[in-house]
Amino acid sequence: MTYEAKSQRYEAKNWFRRCGTSGLMLPAISLGCWHNFGAPGTDSAHHGDEAGFHENCRRMLFTAFDLGITHFDLANNYGPPAGSAEERAGRILKDDFAAYRDELIIFTKAGYRMWDGPYGEWGSRKYLLASLDASLKRLKLDYVDIFYSHRPDGDTPLEETMGALDHAVKSGKAIYAGISSYSGARTADALLTCERARFAKPIIHQPSYSMLNRWIEPDLLSVTQQFAMGVIAFCPLSQGMLTNKYLGGVPADSRAATAGSFLRAEQITPGLVATVTKLNDIAKLRGQSLAQMALAWVLRTPAVTSALIGASRPEQIIENVKAAENLAFTKEELAAIDAALK
Repeated sequence: MTYEAKSQRYEAKNWFRRCGTSGLMLPAISLGCWHNFGAPGTDSAHHGDEAGFHENCRRMLFTAFDLGITHFDLANNYGPPAGSAEERAGRILKDDFAAYRDELIIFTKAGYRMWDGPYGEWGSRKYLLASLDASLKRLKLDYVDIFYSHRPDGDTPLEETMGALDHAVKSGKAIYAGISSYSGARTADALLTCERARFAKPIIHQPSYSMLNRWIEPDLLSVTQQFAMGVIAFCPLSQGMLTNKYLGGVPADSRAATAGSFLRAEQITPGLVATVTKLNDIAKLRGQSLAQMALAWVLRTPAVTSALIGASRPEQIIENVKAAENLAFTKEELAAIDAALK
């Protein structure tokens, strides 16, 4: 089947948001390829055969793009196994999206362990640039749109890590640079380092951020705003905890019930369920699902450019995109959310 994108994919109003003061516009919702694009059977929907697994991945990317999601998130270690998500995405990009490459923002990251020995993780120039070359081969691309330092490295000088990102941009292997999970102070140091050395500055930060994880307030957000930097929030649904999936327990097909998942069944405590139930009641009054409200809450501030979702099937993407239809919150709604979270 030859994929042909829907002509209406850019019709939604106020869907694209500027990434800081850069020229880059990103969709309000972006799609991550972390958990459900690796080897057959490793996704939360448990597609055991290669053909069925791959077709589900294709349908998710088709659905996302048809809805105006132009931004696909990857990293060198995504799978499992590590590297397999890039390989699968690369296959789909080559086979199905070649005609749309210039409409896409594809990004990847390096920072977590990929190979044995002292050069296979963190933030050295050796690791970052070698990893980028390997990622491009897996993705079957000549360049990525954004290349990230996936996590801060306290043992490597910032000049080296930022210099590697600068080299990636100036060599044409990446159009922009980004950083992920850096503290506010570390982010400021990184950007000032780039200014002093005249490096290409990262234009975007990818932190974890959700109603259940508000660590970026106000420390990091004040820095990104000061330096006119975009923000894309990962885990805005707290790996599914901010959905109605766990209101009645832990379903057998959920991420929490999947062996090796970052989300464990014991994290779904009675206290969490009580909190999420209160949030779900607020969402109903807003005419949204809990997931839609959680995404809208993350996007309520212009300081956040995009919310990064994961999905195991196309229908989840369709529902999550509807969050952008209502991003406004009254003072009373925000107060009720804060009270539920306490």
